[in-house]
Amino acid sequence: MLGKSTAFSVNQVFNCRGKRLDINSPKIMGILNLTDDSFFDGGINLKDDYFLIKAEELVKGGAVILDIGAVSTKPESKLISHKEEWDILKRPLKMLKKQYPEIIFSVDTYNSSTAQKAADVGVEMINDISGGTIDNKMFEVVGENKLAYVLMHINGIPENMQQNPVQGNLSDTLLAFFDKQLKLLKDNNVENILLDPGFGFGKTLDQNYQLLKGLEKFKCFNLPLLVGISRKSMIFKQLNISPQEALNGTSVLNTVALLNGASILRVHDSKEANETIKLFLKYKQF
Repeated sequence: MLGKSTAFSVNQVFNCRGKRLDINSPKIMGILNLTDDSFFDGGINLKDDYFLIKAEELVKGGAVILDIGAVSTKPESKLISHKEEWDILKRPLKMLKKQYPEIIFSVDTYNSSTAQKAADVGVEMINDISGGTIDNKMFEVVGENKLAYVLMHINGIPENMQQNPVQGNLSDTLLAFFDKQLKLLKDNNVENILLDPGFGFGKTLDQNYQLLKGLEKFKCFNLPLLVGISRKSMIFKQLNISPQEALNGTSVLNTVALLNGASILRVHDSKEANETIKLFLKYKQF
């Protein structure tokens, strides 16, 4: 059952360490993978500093947040140390922070040490696929550094999450998880929080669609919902295509997500997501 202590007051404008994130209208988080084995663009962005070109593409397309990740979290991927992660992350992150001072930077990490180092170079947000379950010091670091935080649900860890997907009532499981973790976040004085149901992280294909259809159930916490379904298996497996062919399907399901209450779309393709949002906003006028 949802605890009264975890219902936050509605906040449509976030203060991300001095940068303003207005979610009165939906916004775009652009994905910038620095891993060599990402399911969609593995290895591309580190070659010849291509991450600079990709970042420019994402920003020009309408992304107001850049989410940078140096760890693969696809099914069966293994956890890596914060040292390995930071060795990959530090140079691109510092370069991008200098090039885009107005952009909100998010680091996709489950390691509190990485989160601390990212905060030290000016990152405004942490996107934690484990929702604080892998590293129990994460909430402390986020709170002490006044970082915005994406609280995501995962069942297990990436290495085993698809071996034993969520059992029982899916919505109840996620509501209980968010309720518990939000209490811990409050205890650590974390104020600016986004909720992510974790599409593809320990859920079956059918469960992903169940989550998408019931997205509004998670509005009970009065927190913005982040949806990350870009080019994922719930699209390409259902359509029997590759991730590289899943852009149209991504736009379709992002539209559904917006209709069901999403505030942030986490995407590989910001131009198309921006067009989706513009059409959605026009539709909502009537």
